[in-house]
Amino acid sequence: MRSEIPPVCAITRVALVGNPNSGKTTLFNALTGLHHKVGNYPGITVERKEGRISTGHRMQADLIDLPGTYSLHAGSPDEQIATDVLLGNADHTGPPDLVLCAVDATNIERNLYLVTQIIDRRLPLVVALTKMDSAAHNGLSIDTQKLQEALGVPVVPVVAQNGRGLDQLRTALSTAARRYDRQPPWTLPEPLQRACDRLVSLLHQELRRSRPAATHEAFALLAAPDVHHIDFTPYTPAVAEEIRKVHERLTFLGIDRQAAFVEARYAWIKGLCAGAVHGADTPRPHFTDRIDHLVTHRVWGFLIFLGIMGLMFQSIFSWAVAPMVWIAGGFDRLGILVTTLLPPGDLRDLLVDGAIGGVASVVTFLPQIVFLFLFLGLLEESGYMARAAFIMDRIMGKVGLHGKSFVPLLGSFACAIPGIMATRTIENPKDRLATILVAPLMSCSARLPVYSLLIAAFVPPLALFGIVSLQGMVLLSLYLFGMTTALLMAWLFKKTLLRGTPPLFIMELPPYRLPSLKAVLYQAWERALAFLKTAGTIILGVSILLWFLATYPKSEGATPAQQLEQSFAGRTGKTIEPLIRPLGFDWKIGIGLVSSLMQREAFVSAMGTIYNMQGERDTPAAGSLGEAMRGDRDPVTGQPTFTLLTALSLLVYYVLAMQCLSTVAVVRRETNGWRWPLLQIAYMSVLAYGSTFIVYRVGLTLGWGG
Repeated sequence: MRSEIPPVCAITRVALVGNPNSGKTTLFNALTGLHHKVGNYPGITVERKEGRISTGHRMQADLIDLPGTYSLHAGSPDEQIATDVLLGNADHTGPPDLVLCAVDATNIERNLYLVTQIIDRRLPLVVALTKMDSAAHNGLSIDTQKLQEALGVPVVPVVAQNGRGLDQLRTALSTAARRYDRQPPWTLPEPLQRACDRLVSLLHQELRRSRPAATHEAFALLAAPDVHHIDFTPYTPAVAEEIRKVHERLTFLGIDRQAAFVEARYAWIKGLCAGAVHGADTPRPHFTDRIDHLVTHRVWGFLIFLGIMGLMFQSIFSWAVAPMVWIAGGFDRLGILVTTLLPPGDLRDLLVDGAIGGVASVVTFLPQIVFLFLFLGLLEESGYMARAAFIMDRIMGKVGLHGKSFVPLLGSFACAIPGIMATRTIENPKDRLATILVAPLMSCSARLPVYSLLIAAFVPPLALFGIVSLQGMVLLSLYLFGMTTALLMAWLFKKTLLRGTPPLFIMELPPYRLPSLKAVLYQAWERALAFLKTAGTIILGVSILLWFLATYPKSEGATPAQQLEQSFAGRTGKTIEPLIRPLGFDWKIGIGLVSSLMQREAFVSAMGTIYNMQGERDTPAAGSLGEAMRGDRDPVTGQPTFTLLTALSLLVYYVLAMQCLSTVAVVRRETNGWRWPLLQIAYMSVLAYGSTFIVYRVGLTLGWGG
């Protein structure tokens, strides 16, 4: 029986856990109302989401969204974090006061396995039975009262997308007991149970483990493949000797220890579900299955994937034009206002040419970045992202990886940092490392302002076949180029430094669901604010610093162009010009390349600052940056500084170059050293320089340099 403990009366810490695709994230968003903060767990780069929720009776709780896991015996770094937090082993993170476990009502048997492990630990628990609408559609009838009586914990059916059952869930959280004293109802084979009981008693007596902690530890020790996989350092000689004896005895008896623990739980779960879950003998066909016949088809599925990607990039150029014009116009008016209010001098030039000009050139591209995030959010929320991984598994397998690596790579379209963090779901260390090394080759949102500037300025806005924009197709080709290069480099790494056989790819395909527009918009807004924060700090700082370097030392009587060439920035560009001249780049582009070492989008702000300063000081709003770049001429030869070939060479360079110090820092933390990030910087730099050199030289041969 459950012990009668007074309700939780203070702000409690509730850990939300569940299997992948159990509806856990949707439930978290519904409970927190999307008002949550995102950070990292202390000392690591795994994302941590936490939000304050009301649990009824005017009580509140901090809800922590843990990474998805199938069991408390972790098989990947992501699962290890969830296990450590639940068991109170995470650094700087105490054990939760209460556990909320999301259980998929359409797949109860598999989801209840995790529930049984949590109950083993005697953790205070509430079960949220999610996707009840899908279960009803499949003809399933679930007796939640029987489930609750058998488990001994509150079981609340919910449909998180429309809020059904959330009030009852909040009440259950507020009244849940802090601890459950009942013994687990499943039983192990007699010899294994006796061995387990002896080991639990010894751990309790010798090491002062609590009974629940000793039980979990005994299960893990007995389920180890053999004693060679056990670290005996934490144990006393008596405990170590007992562990060895138990392994020998059970092996002699022919007991498969690992299978016995799993089979005992599932035998009990199967019996429970037989009495509590009822449904038609022949489940009605779900529309998900009908769609998947086409979407996951060997040929049509890949073509549909390319079509969706193409639509995404077409929208970036087509639908974002109007808001981009509004933003650019707003900055133009701000520049004119500052010019009118302030007298001529360095302060006005700093504000107009440095701060406003530099930041405006990047923030103008915010609508395109928002559209990118909206599309990625819709693909994730609808369930299509898992299909994309399934489709790409055939290609990933040919380069030595499997489909699970594609999810972090596709996530790197937004930013390589969360993409690299997402590799913690990959169990194989070599596959994980190979994915980390190639993730920055996927074109992130920081590259988008560079792509958009160069494509809009130098690629004509032609319509192919009357419907497809040439600019959109060029943008799509850049993303495909980065993806193809990433796969080729992964193949090279897997054939050399990280040789190994890719594991069998098994991935659950979640049902298609109508995306929550509120959640998608909120995520896009959250990322847009992060981008603006970057533009308001790093880009602003780079712009002001570049203005100073491009203004001093001053040369009396020099034209703006001559002043820029003789400044600190100009001298720096001239210094590196011999190195980049073979790529078709001049010293001005060199300034942009150096400026963007910290973040790629700084190239655009650097160009904005340079061309603002080189132009007429009293007309800061005259013309666009693209027009200024097209009209720039070499003062000696009279030839254009930028041509279509120069733009294409720059695009190739920015697809392949590692120009993000934040990504380098994350790779160092994820790989625990400088060996792999330095290798990453080296190979990407060589790849970028060599490929750009080839593109430029071939272009000159074909006569594209004019």
